[in-house]
Amino acid sequence: MSNKHLTPIRHILREQGLRAPAIDLALILDRVSLAARRIARELTSAALTGELGYTGTTNVQGEQVKKLDTWANSLMVELFGDGYPVCTLISEEMEQPVHLEANCHERSYAVLFDPIDGSSNTDVDGPLGTIFAVRRRAPRHDAAPADILTAGAEQVMAGYVLYGPSTMLIYTAGAGVSAFSLDRSVGEFLLWRDRIVMPQHGSTYAVNEANYNAWHQGARNLVDHLSSHEDPKAHHSLRYAGSFAADFHRCLLEGGIYMYPSEVTAEGKSSGKLRMLYEAAPMAMVAEQARGRASNGKSRILELVPARIHERTPLYIGSAEEVALAERLGAED
Repeated sequence: MSNKHLTPIRHILREQGLRAPAIDLALILDRVSLAARRIARELTSAALTGELGYTGTTNVQGEQVKKLDTWANSLMVELFGDGYPVCTLISEEMEQPVHLEANCHERSYAVLFDPIDGSSNTDVDGPLGTIFAVRRRAPRHDAAPADILTAGAEQVMAGYVLYGPSTMLIYTAGAGVSAFSLDRSVGEFLLWRDRIVMPQHGSTYAVNEANYNAWHQGARNLVDHLSSHEDPKAHHSLRYAGSFAADFHRCLLEGGIYMYPSEVTAEGKSSGKLRMLYEAAPMAMVAEQARGRASNGKSRILELVPARIHERTPLYIGSAEEVALAERLGAED
């Protein structure tokens, strides 16, 4: 059979060197794939069904919630709620984890996700994403998520879905990065590229430069360096879509760097924006599996241990050379 006809589930069942039993990961990836197809379908008609705009509420992050955020979050909870080896769900949209006691088995897992990444793009038909990660639950765990608060290197699977001109699902389970494109004629994701290797150097950078004056001087120096025309070899073009999944996807395929520096308050304190467990760490696993890098400006993202489920971090992710440059220039100093 041609590899081009492989679905994500058949693909992962053929993989070697996975970080968890293939059958467990296949069951989880099946739910992720179904959620992605349902979300993709909903996005195509959201303008006509009244699903655009805000709900009028704010989430645990203090952010205004879009209707599609709420719908997609409920969908993910529903799809993992019946008979799968996932007993814990952690989301950007939920203050506390959802614990599914009936799903706790000898081998059980937590799925962590951002159901609609880049939701500010929903009302303007911009690119969107879904980011996910899978972690083991410790034997004899309880509902508390303490055993999930470990370094990102402990993830057993991670990836994202990109909703753009085509819908793509990208995942890694520790044996390289694979990308699948949704064939709407058959309603399945089919393998597009296997064993993706990110270029070690790129020609673009992605960042919200409107926040330039709030960054550490090192981050400003980095952007000044990348945007300078004095050295043609160092010059990068700005490409920013406002969706982490979309901006990272360009880096994955073409190289370059995505960054979200911390912002410094009037009191001199700084904090990152992206959440560690379901944004930064999953993408960091994808980046490293594709031979890229991910850093908080000082340390490897996958070595960091969060203290709480919604902990934030600055992030510099993409080609190895650009991320190394961010660290050399002291982006968070």
